[in-house]
Amino acid sequence: MKKLFLTCTLLVALCVAMFAQVGQAKYVFYFIGDGMGINQVNGAEMYLGDQQGKKSPVPLTFTQFPYVGLSMTYSQSNPITDSAAGGTALAVGEKTSNGTLGMDHTHTKSFESVAERAKKAGYAVGIATSVSIDHATPASFYAHRPSRKMAYEIGTDLAKSGFDFFAGSDFVSPDNKKDKKATNLYKLVQDSGYVIVRGFDEYNKRGVEAGKVILFQEEGKDVNSIPFAIDRGADDLSLTQITEAAIDFLSKSDKGFFVMIEGGKIDWSSHSNDGATTFEEVIDMDNAVKKAYDFYLQHPDSTLIVITADHETGGLALGIGGYALDFGQFKNQKRSQAELSKSIIALLKSNKGKVTWEQMRDLLKDELGFWNTVEITEQEEQILMAEYNKMMGIGTIKSKSEYFEDEEIAAVAIQILNKTAKAGWTTNSHSGAYVPVFAIGAGADQFTGLQENTDIPKKIIKAAGY
Repeated sequence: MKKLFLTCTLLVALCVAMFAQVGQAKYVFYFIGDGMGINQVNGAEMYLGDQQGKKSPVPLTFTQFPYVGLSMTYSQSNPITDSAAGGTALAVGEKTSNGTLGMDHTHTKSFESVAERAKKAGYAVGIATSVSIDHATPASFYAHRPSRKMAYEIGTDLAKSGFDFFAGSDFVSPDNKKDKKATNLYKLVQDSGYVIVRGFDEYNKRGVEAGKVILFQEEGKDVNSIPFAIDRGADDLSLTQITEAAIDFLSKSDKGFFVMIEGGKIDWSSHSNDGATTFEEVIDMDNAVKKAYDFYLQHPDSTLIVITADHETGGLALGIGGYALDFGQFKNQKRSQAELSKSIIALLKSNKGKVTWEQMRDLLKDELGFWNTVEITEQEEQILMAEYNKMMGIGTIKSKSEYFEDEEIAAVAIQILNKTAKAGWTTNSHSGAYVPVFAIGAGADQFTGLQENTDIPKKIIKAAGY
């Protein structure tokens, strides 16, 4: 009788254990669109619709996920968060002060991130972004520093993390400027067992078989970020390639994996109030999500995909008067505001600073379709001419945003194009707006309704059983 009781007890325990494993997230994808508010998402779908000749939105992949919610983004120190406090909330499940990474607002206590918990539980872990790997959002998952500006020190935390896969543009500060004797970050991470590969082709040649890998873009490119999607060349690293590499590398783990992938430049273009570039960045992140969704279709019972944002940037409005949008105007924009600014500088240099209004007009025609497919009013032309005259009279004038110092005439031209498309912006900084949450897969039903940003990593931990 005693033997039968023990057998029954073991069977019950086994059944409970098996039941607990059903639907558990073995593979977790956590996408963060930096600065991606609801209108950045909705606007991207409207932009896609107009690109395809439709007057209705064309859905993104992730907006079709079955579970949708909203997240509050305020920080411990202010109703409007920065990316460090916002990233920390999404990484560790605790509020902190603006500028702080992975620590409390007193800078005396470090928090454990969902990525660190996953690693401790035996899962493979990856952190990837379209900006530098030491930027605020990715750093929130592995670094513990009182200031997001401590780029070198953040890099040393990366080396100590033990995570399996990192990807981004580069380190922004590989040398310690305060201590000349400090070890260069490239050497430090290599001494910690990481193989650095540059570009997707080199990853496929050398990175696949590495024990731990860091994927950067090729040498000589901007260390701060990979190019905007609207500006990307054939030899540029993309967020889709980064996601492919992450899946390929982390899938080697029998235990499973956790990966955070950031679309970091949605924020950058929103700071510049550059509508077309912003929508292209959202679509670009959606293309990366498609790779995760393909993986989900192969492992639907054990994969969780969560998409959200750390905050909204720009205070984007879809409509600035009247019952109309005309996002078809955006198809005339060939490059980002930052690259348009470079074209203006190149024009000035090639003409030794003596550029005629006709030459400037021709450049704006070519780059933005002004006076050809985009109607420019007399008042708007006068505004552009005034900026041109300032440039010719007192030299170049810069329009400063969070990440760029563009030629003022480039910024004004983009403002006019936004106005023509009837997209409005209220700020060059962050806003306190709710941001969306989308989820599919194991445990995805937790992510509905209005929630604190700090709830999201806690729900991932629960779904994955870390």
